[in-house]
Amino acid sequence: MVQTGQAFWTAFSGLIWPALAFGFIAFVVRGRDAFRVARDATPQIRINLILFAIDIAIVTPLLVMALTYTGGLIQQAGLRLFSAEAWSAIPAWLVAIIAVFAGDFIAYWRHRLEHTPFVWPAHAIHHSDTHMTWTTGLRFHPLNRLTTALIDTTFLALLGLPLWALMLNNLVRHFYGLFIHMDLPWTYGPLSRVFVSPAMHRWHHIRDADGAGVNFATVFSVFDQAFGTYHVPRPCDVPLGVRDQIGKGAAGQLVWPLIAALRASGVTRHVNSASYSRRTAAPPPPPPPPPPPGGGPGPRVPLAPTPFGRIIMRSQR
Repeated sequence: MVQTGQAFWTAFSGLIWPALAFGFIAFVVRGRDAFRVARDATPQIRINLILFAIDIAIVTPLLVMALTYTGGLIQQAGLRLFSAEAWSAIPAWLVAIIAVFAGDFIAYWRHRLEHTPFVWPAHAIHHSDTHMTWTTGLRFHPLNRLTTALIDTTFLALLGLPLWALMLNNLVRHFYGLFIHMDLPWTYGPLSRVFVSPAMHRWHHIRDADGAGVNFATVFSVFDQAFGTYHVPRPCDVPLGVRDQIGKGAAGQLVWPLIAALRASGVTRHVNSASYSRRTAAPPPPPPPPPPPGGGPGPRVPLAPTPFGRIIMRSQR
């Protein structure tokens, strides 16, 4: 309980300076309109922070155990490609650049994996934000958060990078990832061929098909250019979000991957088909009209055109 409380404090206190810095940038770029943008995005920001808190409570302890176990396996099996001595012979500044560059390369392919049908339902939560702000970088389903950290850290650990370089990669890519989710028209000009800009990443979040499958990198746009996924035609001005009918609140977003899995397995398809059959079935025939007040024979009811029915109809005339 104490460790969880410390994790909450560390995580949320670490957002104070980014919030101040990003808020200042938004005010400089947009002026007072930045307050309107923030007000319109408030419902989405609330979901982002709730999911971030849930990730801390659920993912953090699981991640510590998983990474400890994985790191032990890598060390015991001797799977590290480069020894600690090899890394110590390289200048620290170069090790830092290699760590972030390699981390972004690994994350590029992991991100492309998250856009495949099997993994997409969990990652779709991140894309469901229709008013993208820097807090969108905190919006991840616990499953997505867990797989992201495991894949990225495990492959970097295979390189044998020192612990400080792994932590530096996480910090740089985390905070720069928050920055590129800001609602800014910045394209970086010629530097966009090296670094990912907010305008570039915004195209990755558009709802329609024009931006589907583009701009997967977080820091270095060279990976998108090298593998044919670079797409920045202009500052992004099209609707954001996903076409999937994901729950609007945090609870609905948490259960969405389960709902998507049930639909894919056909369970909900049978339920929906039965429900549809009940809704579209022919209504029952109306009841016969009641007899008139005071008795009497009541209205004549036409009979089926059988020989016996025709005899009775002639006798009634």
